[in-house]
Amino acid sequence: MHVTSIAIYPIKATAAIDLQQAEVRSRGLAGDRRWMVVDEGGQFLHQRIRAKLALVKTTLADGDELLLDAPGMSQLHVDRPDGSQRLDVGVWSDTVGAADAGAEAAAWFSQFVGAPCHLVFMDAAATRPVAPEDGQAGDVVSFADAMPLLLASEASLADLNVRMENPLPMNRFRPNVVIDGDEPWIEESWKRLRIGDVDFEVTHPCLRCVVTTIDQQTGQKSGDSEPLRTLTSFRQTEDGVCFGVNLVPRSRSMVSVGDPVTVLSPAD
Repeated sequence: MHVTSIAIYPIKATAAIDLQQAEVRSRGLAGDRRWMVVDEGGQFLHQRIRAKLALVKTTLADGDELLLDAPGMSQLHVDRPDGSQRLDVGVWSDTVGAADAGAEAAAWFSQFVGAPCHLVFMDAAATRPVAPEDGQAGDVVSFADAMPLLLASEASLADLNVRMENPLPMNRFRPNVVIDGDEPWIEESWKRLRIGDVDFEVTHPCLRCVVTTIDQQTGQKSGDSEPLRTLTSFRQTEDGVCFGVNLVPRSRSMVSVGDPVTVLSPAD
């Protein structure tokens, strides 16, 4: 097995940036989901209710600086905030003290979204632990939903697509790392794996939501509830439907497209 693609999402819920290689850090891939859009109350915005966020494209400039672009909007350069202005922001059940990116970025997103909001950054002073039941003491995560990385398999997508009338691209599932291989769903049987020189722990399968029904190119929801409808027919668990697996890094290095993927130990 080998890595076939790598992606980061600099601002949570916005468009991906495809990479040939990425640095693995404790919170996940460098540059992944360190920024987030929040409403006036500090709660994160997501595609479930703001599907058009999929249309916001980012370019990473020097360091953690951003160049923002979206339909009908002027480009905006956003500097990494110095952390002097902070907001307590909510990501599901977690509260994080994040750095406010300032009035200009807030106005840009407020205009695009159509409601007052702010852009925040997870700097070194902002810490978000992984849920104790999912990781070890000291494990941390970015503004991702739960875990530092999401891995998906082309074989699993192929098995899903043959069951649907209209096949879907992998970007519906917004993974960080995609691998090849010829056995679908085998990734759920792993406990530890190595990608290139980096070791990872597989924590659990990723439960999927309505974001998978949103076309990432148009920001429009599908009218047929796919792929959730088909996933429910054969991938239903007592917790929900699954696609892909969540990872926690256990070492630090670079991962690249083409890196070999080695299973170190199976799940219990």
